[in-house]
Amino acid sequence: MRDIVGLYLNPPDRAMVLCVDEQSQIQALDRTRPVLPLRPGVPERQTHDYIRYGTTSLFAALDVATGKIIGACHRRHRHQEFLRFLERIDATIAADQHVHLVMDNYGTHKVDKVQRWFVKHPNYHVHFTPTSASWLNQVERFFAELTAKRIRRGTFPSVRELETAITHYLANHNQGCKPFVWTADADLILGKVRHFCEANF
Repeated sequence: MRDIVGLYLNPPDRAMVLCVDEQSQIQALDRTRPVLPLRPGVPERQTHDYIRYGTTSLFAALDVATGKIIGACHRRHRHQEFLRFLERIDATIAADQHVHLVMDNYGTHKVDKVQRWFVKHPNYHVHFTPTSASWLNQVERFFAELTAKRIRRGTFPSVRELETAITHYLANHNQGCKPFVWTADADLILGKVRHFCEANF
């Protein structure tokens, strides 16, 4: 935790810090009846029931310094797709750029082929979040915004249309992106954890 918070508050000179994760099983849901639009004095309305058309997974990397997102949708959520996403990240940066990746301990991130990829790319430095501490990964904040602003109230009659909507959202986000501001240092966070534990256990 100290390692990751240190990257946020005092990033290394001339290095990029990327928060990487997957928002998996995003469902393409279509309402059984058309959405009734907003009218004066009447909010937008939609039925509570829906039809499922399948799922996609969004692989995303948040640049901590700029707020820019590198993203890609994949129908499956395996180490093969993660490796393809790492190649996508690598294609967007300079060959000599050092990159610090903040990731969770999901099994896909630790398989042998992924480990070999990092050995072949020594300019990448991996920092794993502690177990049950996904909130330390800033890209989770972006996922929350994506869900609230584009996915939750959307209607998608196919997975392709869902992926198109996500792609457009990423493009619009990157045109006017701003970084999230991390303010809590490690001592403050650990102090709150200690206070909670003392009060409840």
